Amino acid sequence: MNRWKILVFAILFCMGFVCYAWYPIPPVDGGPANKVIVVKHEHRMTVYRGDQELRIYHIALGRVPFGPKSRAGDHKTPEGAYLLDSKNPRSAFHLAMHVSYPNAADREHAATEKVDPGALIMVHGIKNGWGWIGRWHRLVDWTDGCIALTNAEMDQFDQLVPPGTPIEIRP
Repeated sequence: MNRWKILVFAILFCMGFVCYAWYPIPPVDGGPANKVIVVKHEHRMTVYRGDQELRIYHIALGRVPFGPKSRAGDHKTPEGAYLLDSKNPRSAFHLAMHVSYPNAADREHAATEKVDPGALIMVHGIKNGWGWIGRWHRLVDWTDGCIALTNAEMDQFDQLVPPGTPIEIRP
């Protein structure tokens, strides 16, 4: 009898895992976004068209999620005003949009500290080949300072947000 209970539990657990990981995201109608705001302590990224919230995403951040990025290799997600300035079609992650970090203030701070400010901060999906993880990737902050979405969310983000869109990353 215990084996049956274990088997049923394992099946239900697996079904729950699959449902949570790949729950479909609702579509967004209308034209492109014109602003993105990230609130790091809430692990939330909101996409706007004017004052209208188009979509709220729950995100994973750099392995050291709190505090502003100050140098290369600190695994922090930057804080400040940037642009989503280009797409990277050859990314090692499912789609990627470049954040214009470092800005002038970041470069000035790094020069004062005599450190390399770092670069290559992106909004991206899950590492290629690992997309099956789905929303489970958000259980830990795992990037090197980037902002990560599920692959399905990144597909939607890529369609909603054109290059040149401002992104504000708040603590």
